[in-house]
Amino acid sequence: MFDVTALDLARFQFAFTVSFHIIFPAFSIGLASYLAVLNAAHYITGRAVFLRLFDYWKTIFAVAFGMGVVSGIVMSYQFGTNWSVFSDKTGPILGPMMGYEVLSAFFLEAGFLGVMLFGRSRVGPGLHLMATLMVAIGTLGSAFWILSVNSWMQTPVGYDINDVGQFIPVDWWAIVFNPSFPYRFVHMVLA
Repeated sequence: MFDVTALDLARFQFAFTVSFHIIFPAFSIGLASYLAVLNAAHYITGRAVFLRLFDYWKTIFAVAFGMGVVSGIVMSYQFGTNWSVFSDKTGPILGPMMGYEVLSAFFLEAGFLGVMLFGRSRVGPGLHLMATLMVAIGTLGSAFWILSVNSWMQTPVGYDINDVGQFIPVDWWAIVFNPSFPYRFVHMVLA
């Protein structure tokens, strides 16, 4: 009845995963900034309403963040399993960029997340506010690198192709700040 190929199944699987995954980063990018504003408002004014709102939304943020991590890990494995030839050809460019996201942004988010969630009574209000700001900055950093990767896949520039057919970087500035990146980044952060 249906002539479904392995390629069709790989596309369906990846489409399902990315459609599920994007909900959580989109939500957590905005919510992390909102949490930073609430925490700062409580720190500056001392009004309990800001702390109650912060405590309510931080639980929702934690769940969204966790779901984003889990679905993002599945998606990264699918690059290797479903799109292994693509990963081999673009790995010299996409691999370092994904690594930058993990090292510069995700570790920042994850490192301060525990302090933000559980540390208010342990570290004091000023350090807790700083931890919340670091989580918000980390989410924006993650968005920066992931959208740079995605945008480069749509509008590739700054590369050459080596003798085995791999895309190799020749201009990292052009690669990172590729033509469609500014629009995609602004759209995602404001969404």
